[in-house]
Amino acid sequence: MTKTVDLNADMGESFGPWNMGDDTALLDLISSANIACGFHAGDPDVMAATMIRARDNGVGVGAHPGFADLQGFGRRKMQVQPDTLANMIRYQLGAARGMAAALGTEVRHLKLHGAMSNMASVDHAMARACYEAALDVDPEIIIMVLAATAMEEVVRDLGCNWCGEIFADRAYNDDGTLVDRSLPGAVIHDADIAGPRILQMVQEGAIITESGKRLPTAIDTICLHGDTAEAVALARSVRTSLQGGGIAVQQFAGRRG
Repeated sequence: MTKTVDLNADMGESFGPWNMGDDTALLDLISSANIACGFHAGDPDVMAATMIRARDNGVGVGAHPGFADLQGFGRRKMQVQPDTLANMIRYQLGAARGMAAALGTEVRHLKLHGAMSNMASVDHAMARACYEAALDVDPEIIIMVLAATAMEEVVRDLGCNWCGEIFADRAYNDDGTLVDRSLPGAVIHDADIAGPRILQMVQEGAIITESGKRLPTAIDTICLHGDTAEAVALARSVRTSLQGGGIAVQQFAGRRG
């Protein structure tokens, strides 16, 4: 049986006349799209246009909720009470589901954005608050988690649909968290490095950290950040490397437990 893996990208992050990323080019290379819900980026027109492109390209649609932080692009940490955090997730997922239904598609998965994601990856209570809120809206939604972190432990405990994600363009700490963006080497810009690196991780079934440590984990999907200048080149390198290694790019089905 041919081994498969999903390629996803964060997109729909433009706002009014301000453009962020090359979503059209990325949609030719990926199999799942995480579409901003208006809090950290995006607006109703951008959300609709991005969903239409994803639908027409046969790309799976996902909701990408974040903190209400347009100026900081959702990458600034915010201290939010659990009830408020849950309502922020329900609100954003509800908007995505409503738009998708109107456009003849559906929201298959949910992935937290930016600082919200980074915080939840080390905070079990925060991850649980976010994911339980999403499951309140859609009990069958697939939760995309940072593999080998607190997020994965929470979804396993919840028994919900989930998939494990690794990043093509980010370096890893030995505990499975992402190297802080402010540190040298945290973001990988070289497409010639990204593709072979990801192929090796998928073949080994493990995250390879900056120090060379292996963290065995479920690798169902690989993320490419749509807002980076090299996003399309990185996506093309990753897809080409995977296919050259005999691994097919295909939407994840989700797993339980």
